[in-house]
Amino acid sequence: MTGSARTAHVRIEGRVQGVGYRLWTQRTAVALGLGGFVRNRRDGSVEAVFHGPDEAVADMLKRCLAGPSGAAVTKVETLAEVDESFVGFEVRDTA
Repeated sequence: MTGSARTAHVRIEGRVQGVGYRLWTQRTAVALGLGGFVRNRRDGSVEAVFHGPDEAVADMLKRCLAGPSGAAVTKVETLAEVDESFVGFEVRDTA
């Protein structure tokens, strides 16, 4: 992939906990060559940071709107563009 690198901090809302959303996010991000993390939030949302080529991050954000089967995403909100890079993609503890 070519283009500039981007790091997006996002919040995903809807039925996104208890449906395998974090594992799906990790597998999808790794397949797209992205770094970052995903974790559940106590308010029922999912938080994620995606780092990599701009095109891959944009693709991931589109895929987050659908999520895994069983999910019912109502909103994917970009909270900030982060000036940080990540190596690898991990599932973190609930925050």
